[in-house]
Amino acid sequence: MASILLRDVTLGDERKDILIGQGRIRKIGPVGSCADWEMAGDLDIMDCSGMVAIPGLINMHTHSPMSLMRGIGEDMLFPAWLDKIWKVEEHLDHDFVYWATKVSCLEMIRTGTTTFNDQYWFFDSSVKAAREMGMRIATGYDVMDKGNRGESERQKEQCVAKSEAFLHAGDPGHIYELAFHAIYSVSEEMIVWTNELSKKYDVPLHIHLCETRGEVENCKAAHGGLTPVEYLDRLGVLSPRLLAAHTLWLSPHDIELLAAHGVHCIHNINSNTKLSSGYRFLYNEMRDAGINLCLGTDGCASSNNLDLLEAMKNAAIFQKAWREDPSALPLPELLDMATRNGARALRLDAGRIEEGAAADLALVDTDNTFFLSPGPFLANLVYSAHSDCIDSVICDGKFLMRHREIPGEREILTEARKVLAKIS
Repeated sequence: MASILLRDVTLGDERKDILIGQGRIRKIGPVGSCADWEMAGDLDIMDCSGMVAIPGLINMHTHSPMSLMRGIGEDMLFPAWLDKIWKVEEHLDHDFVYWATKVSCLEMIRTGTTTFNDQYWFFDSSVKAAREMGMRIATGYDVMDKGNRGESERQKEQCVAKSEAFLHAGDPGHIYELAFHAIYSVSEEMIVWTNELSKKYDVPLHIHLCETRGEVENCKAAHGGLTPVEYLDRLGVLSPRLLAAHTLWLSPHDIELLAAHGVHCIHNINSNTKLSSGYRFLYNEMRDAGINLCLGTDGCASSNNLDLLEAMKNAAIFQKAWREDPSALPLPELLDMATRNGARALRLDAGRIEEGAAADLALVDTDNTFFLSPGPFLANLVYSAHSDCIDSVICDGKFLMRHREIPGEREILTEARKVLAKIS
């Protein structure tokens, strides 16, 4: 694999050369400091004058095959929306999931994302699609038995077989994890079983948690007044392996429990607001308790796109609005939510542009109206610009997009249109 030299790229407030090799950032130095490497040959040199390097974004919660389900459940309350989605999903297969995931990869690459934390059926097809696109994916077997004993036994057998196969494969671009959908769609016995398996394999466990007020109220009614967080604590599920999406409706005691057990929480502002699940994400309270807070888009059936920059802007402005505090969710913390915090949750040496870190970067073209003002770069990027300012994306030391061109895009769109017939 050829090394890459990003020449004259802005990093922070300084112009630098960044040398990339063997999937890592090998050297960062003043412009011209990598001249000795240029003489060595087998070096792909890119002139980056007028560009700013940011860490590759990490989308910590999505359902990538839903890229072909946009708009099928608009203006519906969450329970009706979920019921409709489940009916559509009865018609899916590996072929649909493969091409729909590729569509999602196209969109995420274009918007600066290099790693995504996924949850869906036929996950092995999503892994194949993501790896062919060069993206890093975290995903694995997703348990959802809906209280059906026969389905539980079938899923246990399949889950173990799939887990053993993928863990044995050892693909560094695939972070294997387990998932169960939610406390209301998975039996208590299967929740405990899945958690024990994730503990045995020492892999992350990805779930939906406290997404709606109704979920919390129903859990209290069914489990002696326990909130979903308290219920999972009783079952022994809370741990640093747990990746909890949404965590929107929390009590002070819930926050104490999540912090005490090192649970990673994922904010999904676009889907939460669009499905009217809520908007008062308790960022300050969770941050101050020491919880690692990440950012996700959710799937396109609810958020309608996978643009993490858009999610960053909305996450910040909703915090400022409902708290009546313009200083809420400062820009550096917002960037951490979309980069290094996700890397920490997935145990990745990424989310930062430093020597020795994984070479996951996005290059922002500042030659446009959004960056003309003297305001800070990050403010202009998040609050002013759109994702089409992302010029190039590198993941694991390889270009996924260069000057807005992604190899194979036309074929992906053509094949995706064909598989749409499965749900129309």
